[in-house]
Formats: sequence, C-alpha cells, structure tokens
Amino acid sequence: MSAATDAPAAGDVPGRPARPAGYWDRVRRIVDQAPPLTPDQRARIRTAFHQPQARRAA
Repeated sequence: MSAATDAPAAGDVPGRPARPAGYWDRVRRIVDQAPPLTPDQRARIRTAFHQPQARRAA
C-alpha cells in the first residue's frame, strides 16, 4: 500500500467516523495474505479505471 492511503489521520475526514486503532495494519495484513493478481485481472482493473468520460456519465 502506498503512503497516500495513510494521509488522513483517524477522524480527519469530515463526515466519517474515526478509524479504530490498528485499522491500516489490519488492512495491510489482509492485502499481504491475498494471492497476486493475474495479468488478466490487472488488465480488467486498469480498463475499469480508464473508461472514456462519456461512458462514465452513463
């Protein structure tokens, strides 16, 4: 995970409750245990985030 996900400290995001202690440590443990993505999975995720603007609006 990147440091950007840690940027807002617990309770710093308006309208959201504070994260419990150890939240990001738990997330990292879960991510570390997951199997790596296949090239096909990576391509599908990349495609989903790079859709044309017109399709996003639909």
